[in-house]
Amino acid sequence: MILDGKKDLKQNELIMRLNGLIWRSEMNHKRILHFLILTISCILLISCSSSPTGRSQMILKSEVALEQEGARQFRKLRESLPLVRDPVIIDYVACVTNAIVDVVEGDSANLYWELAVVDQPDVNAYVLPGGKIVVNTGILTMATNQDQLAAVIGHEVAHVTARHANERASRAAITGVGVDIAAIILGGGYRNQTQGAREALSTGAVLGLLNPFSRLQESEADIIGIEYMAKAGFDPRESVELWKKMNAKNSSKIPEYLSTHPSGETRIDDLIAQYPSSLEYYNNAKSDGLRPSCDP
Repeated sequence: MILDGKKDLKQNELIMRLNGLIWRSEMNHKRILHFLILTISCILLISCSSSPTGRSQMILKSEVALEQEGARQFRKLRESLPLVRDPVIIDYVACVTNAIVDVVEGDSANLYWELAVVDQPDVNAYVLPGGKIVVNTGILTMATNQDQLAAVIGHEVAHVTARHANERASRAAITGVGVDIAAIILGGGYRNQTQGAREALSTGAVLGLLNPFSRLQESEADIIGIEYMAKAGFDPRESVELWKKMNAKNSSKIPEYLSTHPSGETRIDDLIAQYPSSLEYYNNAKSDGLRPSCDP
């Protein structure tokens, strides 16, 4: 996903309530501590998978079920959204997408990758589980050459190969259970207090766990994506040029800790840090004759 979204969480009020509830009694504090230790231990035992970058992952959901759901949602989107009919635009985006998908390795290489180009002005692209990529025409106003579009496509493909949807759903499920149990303990059997604890804990979970984790996934998709585009023969330096434009466009910024995405500055710095490896991939691809000609 390319764009960030704002959420009005009423943070200050809820965080203050959370602080008051957690420290209400020493006994409850100990119970929460024991619960958190047990939960973390269980998560560490379950986390037996790794992303393409080598990061440990918690994967609890069925990949097959997620792929089936992704295919179902993709069919609905194709039926409801205004699809582009211009063959020049379709062929252009498909050319870049095919070049990226061709360098994917492992199980993801066997997925049935599909593409929909949607006639919408929003500067956005996203992917559904199972390799269903959706690109809005609005992104082409920012990604003004094939290399910049490859940065977008590479990022979305990376979300699939890194199984980010599964990991996100797994973490949300575990977090939800943890919030519910902790709220019951903190509420002391009182319905209103339990509900108040749940709201405060949910806010803490979003700000302290889910948002940072989402930013981590986005950064990881940038890192994997720039590798894909370089291996496919696209200039990885154009990813930085793209994000400079995206950063200038998003002038109204919210603090990074409130966002599900890293700031534009963070993304640019992270991409530049990948230049030593990505430029090597790019030069090797060119030496092997890989330099797509997708621009219309």
